[in-house]
Amino acid sequence: MSQPENLPIGLDLAADIEHRPDKPRAYRARVRWWSEGQRRSKSESFDDLPSAEKWIAGLQQKAKGGVSPDTATLDLATYGERVMPLAIRGLELKTLDPYMAGWKRRVVPTLGHLPTRSITNGVVDRAVYGWIADECSRSTVKNSLAILVRVMEQAVRDGIIERNPARVVGWQREYRLAEDELDDPRSLALPNWQAVATLADALVKRSLGRFAGWGEVVKFAAGTAARIGEVSGVRKADIDRETWIWTVRRQTTAAPGGLVDKGTKGKRARRVPIIEEIRPLVAARMDSADEDEARLFTGPRGGRITTAVLRDATHWDDVVKELGFEHLRRHDLRHTGLTWMADAGVPVHVLRKIAGHGSLTTTQRYLHPDRRAIDAAGASLSAHLGSVAMVSWSPTGPPAIMTGSH
Repeated sequence: MSQPENLPIGLDLAADIEHRPDKPRAYRARVRWWSEGQRRSKSESFDDLPSAEKWIAGLQQKAKGGVSPDTATLDLATYGERVMPLAIRGLELKTLDPYMAGWKRRVVPTLGHLPTRSITNGVVDRAVYGWIADECSRSTVKNSLAILVRVMEQAVRDGIIERNPARVVGWQREYRLAEDELDDPRSLALPNWQAVATLADALVKRSLGRFAGWGEVVKFAAGTAARIGEVSGVRKADIDRETWIWTVRRQTTAAPGGLVDKGTKGKRARRVPIIEEIRPLVAARMDSADEDEARLFTGPRGGRITTAVLRDATHWDDVVKELGFEHLRRHDLRHTGLTWMADAGVPVHVLRKIAGHGSLTTTQRYLHPDRRAIDAAGASLSAHLGSVAMVSWSPTGPPAIMTGSH
């Protein structure tokens, strides 16, 4: 880690404003200062004189506290490297290691490329939910968020931002839901196909421009028991139209600098059936795709889809609450499909391959019988007891054969 720039408290800045009437932004403000034996400068153009003067005054105020005038324009990774000694002061050694691991492995790859002053509460919220979607542990997310809070708190002190955007709340609720999911993933599933269709239509109506693609993404995810990232990754060539089998090869996920495609979570391709309910929409998308490597599902502008994109574009949280599915998440579309397959009698070893589960125990959680199956089991037992011959045993004599219901 490089050392932060050592600026003297009360640093003097030389400043001037140049009026250039022939330029689109006519006022060019500039500040100059000496640091570490070098003459440095920074300039920016403005539409009017008051804006230019305000910019200079702001830099002069920061400089009085020893903050370099170029600090406000640094990306988060560079800024964090400069101020890290201040951000981690007072930490115990046992806490320092997990905090720094969170910074290097989560914060910098996800947010490091963004200007520090452009980090908002919404940006941090999406980053945290992205870490959760990547199945980071609760402690990993907590440590990553804690070091980000410390760095952004230093940005507040430096006057780069007015409030700390890393103080987000509510994310631990996702882990409580995940614990419920481990106990009974079936409880998170939608009841039937009509419920999926209703959800899809409602999401389309709430989206900007009523983009029909959002509804098709929802139907495809539920019908194939796929993750949203896998839906984003599907190409025309991945689907065999003769057998209606989709070979799942990739998923879209967050990476340094943006979204990328990588292998599936299990690192192996798997085959998933395309059910009749979604074949028409799949066929239409395949027909409109020019190349075999064309994506079947994209956003309205052709961009890649993530669970966060789907949530924000469709006002997901509001829609599911209005429909009575308050706790339904995008990942629960996958639970829905797997639950239906289990109820349809798909053998557990086949269901495991479709789901891509590494453990058979995970797949078996979907095999818990629903209430209809339990009722049917009771009726079957009653019918059996009513028709089978029953044997009455006597402690002193031979068994007596009895027929009928007893």
